[in-house]
Amino acid sequence: MARFFSSEAVTEGHPDKVCDIISDSILDAYLTLDPDSRVAVETTAKDGLVVVEGEVSVPRVLDHVAIVRQALHDIGYTTAESGIDPDGCGIINNIRPRVFDNPQGDYGDTDKIADKETAYDTFGGDQGIMIGYANDDTDALMPLPAYASNRIAERLAWVRKNGVIPQLRPDGKVLVTVEYTDDLRPVAFRHVLISTQHSPEISVEEVRRQVRKQVLDPVLKTFPNIAADDIDVVINASPFHTGGPKADSGLTGRKIIVDTYGGFAAHGGGAFSGKDPRKPDRSAAYAARWVAKTIVAAGLARRVQVSLGYFRNVAAPVNIDVETYGTETVAREAIQKAVEQVFDLRQLAIIDELSLRRPIYRKTAAYGHFGRTGEEFTWERTDKADALRDAALAK
Repeated sequence: MARFFSSEAVTEGHPDKVCDIISDSILDAYLTLDPDSRVAVETTAKDGLVVVEGEVSVPRVLDHVAIVRQALHDIGYTTAESGIDPDGCGIINNIRPRVFDNPQGDYGDTDKIADKETAYDTFGGDQGIMIGYANDDTDALMPLPAYASNRIAERLAWVRKNGVIPQLRPDGKVLVTVEYTDDLRPVAFRHVLISTQHSPEISVEEVRRQVRKQVLDPVLKTFPNIAADDIDVVINASPFHTGGPKADSGLTGRKIIVDTYGGFAAHGGGAFSGKDPRKPDRSAAYAARWVAKTIVAAGLARRVQVSLGYFRNVAAPVNIDVETYGTETVAREAIQKAVEQVFDLRQLAIIDELSLRRPIYRKTAAYGHFGRTGEEFTWERTDKADALRDAALAK
């Protein structure tokens, strides 16, 4: 019996993603200034008003208003009619300096510490549950509906910014439904819904034609082993002129399922954007993906969810759980013990191993934090696959 799964994505001009991008742009600006900056920032936007709030522990306070305006320009908003005027909108800055409490000491750059292991063993940034997931649906080891919907949304932005369909505007949403076999192998695309903002200068009929030709068809061709000959496609069921913050309010951290695995996995509840990597909400979630992807890349399971639990002021996870859904090729207990042996999941060790003190986060804020390529996405590497396989088989 066939099974069907759907996942959605949004473009960088969606009001929630506008806020994620602004928050991560502020974070990147501070990490550029000092890689040991402590940042916790959130953004909300509606109509012609953007509000940024939070705390920073940094060498000096930057011009947050200028960062917001540049982020809106980079997304592609140009006027109030398009969604928000980047130069004329109101901006309330409620980001204040703060000394972050840390009973163990603020270890900052561990390269400057004589006893790095002491720092690794004692630093615990916060409590929480972080989830990582991987499966063999795609070469990126991501669930196909989530991965495909993000690639379509990303392509929408590309054709807009590169003048292929210049009449598109930044806001948009995508939903992809994939048919699976009983043993959860993807076989066909069944439904695709694309809603893209556009200017009144182009008809909705032309939007449908151009988006099908320039966006959807090129993305579908990148999945040659997945059938697409019997696919139900809906592109702009009606004209979509008003978008962005003019149409809806936006808020940092409101697209956590879009950011992760499209509903295929559990979620610990913590958002990513606007948080420096000493928040395990971010760094440990990246590490959990790193572990899960490595397990699949090592051929130890087809589907994996990795759960990490942390206590505040405790460096290592208090629990590591590896769920393989019956797809494992060796005993699940052997995989879990191998993970504990091969991966150092203490919080500062994760930050250093994955080089997370760099200003890399603006790029993560739209089109998914996982399944991406580029030197920013260190948690996508699988260089420990051989070591993990050997450790699991040795049990």
